Amino acid sequence: MSPAELDNGHRIVCTLDEVLGERGMTLIELAARVGVTPVNLSVLKNNRAKAVRFSTLTAICEVLECDVSDLLRLGE
Repeated sequence: MSPAELDNGHRIVCTLDEVLGERGMTLIELAARVGVTPVNLSVLKNNRAKAVRFSTLTAICEVLECDVSDLLRLGE
């Protein structure tokens, strides 16, 4: 884990990119289906998010047919 990630005060890692790849879906398509901007999802996907709304996380899980634990994990 990089020093920048530790500076965020957390070790949560987003695996959205992996889940999108498994589903054959683009970030643009997910954004349209969830109703958020691609930029906001990109921030989450690239582990730069400081927070995420539960409603957004719920919508992402519904569209991707996955669980929160498929998208977020505790890094080392």
